Amino acid sequence: EVQLVESGGGLVQPGGSLRLSCAASGLTLADYAMGWFRQAPGKEREGVSCINWLGRSSIYADAVKGRFTISRNNAKNTLYLQMNSLKPEDTAMYYCAAARSYYGLDNRYNYWGQGTQVTVSS
Repeated sequence: EVQLVESGGGLVQPGGSLRLSCAASGLTLADYAMGWFRQAPGKEREGVSCINWLGRSSIYADAVKGRFTISRNNAKNTLYLQMNSLKPEDTAMYYCAAARSYYGLDNRYNYWGQGTQVTVSS
């Protein structure tokens, strides 16, 4: 059974930082492109960032460019999202996802985690 388990969310003040992790089991991470998505209350889920199979290429949504960094450690079967200079509009549930044959910010991913809440507020 494939499982993606996110962690690292929480409450942070504007301008602060968080590092999200996504631990994968039941699959070999190196066989999948990985992505981070988020969904705020009343809004549709949106792609935040994705990284290709070997970690040599990544894509970022315009809203997070220059502030967020995606990375992966295939040996540890773990995906990361370093989030700096956080803004209140970054408040959302953050999900990681794995795609067997897709690389991008659309929802065409095969497996999804349950999410971790990020709240940016003073």
